[in-house]
Amino acid sequence: MVLGLLSAVMAGTLVGLQNIFNSKVNEKAGSWTTTTLVLGLGFLASFILGLFFEGSQLFNLQKMEWWYWISGLIGIGVITGIVQGIRYLGPTFAISIVLTSQLAFAVLFDSLGWMGLEKVPFTMKQLLGVVVILGGVIVFKWSEGREDNVKVEASRLDQKAGVS
Repeated sequence: MVLGLLSAVMAGTLVGLQNIFNSKVNEKAGSWTTTTLVLGLGFLASFILGLFFEGSQLFNLQKMEWWYWISGLIGIGVITGIVQGIRYLGPTFAISIVLTSQLAFAVLFDSLGWMGLEKVPFTMKQLLGVVVILGGVIVFKWSEGREDNVKVEASRLDQKAGVS
């Protein structure tokens, strides 16, 4: 369990770091170039590491469902959606929505047993967890907006008072 927790924390950290890099590349090169770089470099690195760690077993694709092959296409949507979300909403708000959506759909897919997943009974605790996280996103965004309004109002008052 500890190894699983550490792996998940590492993945979350790397996703956060990748999103920063992706948004910076997007500012200079655009969304499709960013997506191409991310997925292309990811393919190259995965291919090299796969050959190193697995050798010829890397190409053993027996007993794989045909629809597993669309995962790379889904990756295009993931990268493009995150890059555009960050562009329009800012990094923290966009990623909080991505993570909330990811959790909600994971609960849905698990509870319905979709895509070959083992069906996990839906519980109110799962629903409560998603609702609490969604509430946190709303509170975060609401407080962010209030801080901006306070700053704007303070700036207006400073201008009226002649303070620089």
